[in-house]
Amino acid sequence: MLFIVCFFVAYKSGYAKCVEGDCENGFGIYISDNGTKYVGEWKDNKTNGQGTLTLPDGEKYAGEWKDDKRNGQGTATFSNGRKYVGEWKDGKRNGLGTLTWPSGSNYVGEWKDSKMNGQGTLTSSDGMKYVGELKDNKLIGKVTKIEQE
Repeated sequence: MLFIVCFFVAYKSGYAKCVEGDCENGFGIYISDNGTKYVGEWKDNKTNGQGTLTLPDGEKYAGEWKDDKRNGQGTATFSNGRKYVGEWKDGKRNGLGTLTWPSGSNYVGEWKDSKMNGQGTLTSSDGMKYVGELKDNKLIGKVTKIEQE
């Protein structure tokens, strides 16, 4: 997330440049001095619509943007091997989504402010499932454990 903020700070302060297309109101490719690259739609000098952001460390987000923030449906692939597919609001994971870890474990459920919040299912890499409510990334209340068949 820090890299995205740095990218747009560089964009706003003139350290990056539009290398192709229309990066004000249209479709364009923008590259910062550190190699961060955005390919997609622009409106009023901000990322708006569909676009893909690729960071130098390999992190990548492809999806919807609104006013320079991830907003709507999108997929983020992180440099540590995790992958999130789902809804975003104001640059944070919000709504329904799936986070998958490199081990194969995953969480499918509700998100708020980039944390697991609400109903969801955690599945471990060995197939064990935990179904219940989460708050701030922790299982709370009644949890149903489903053994692997």
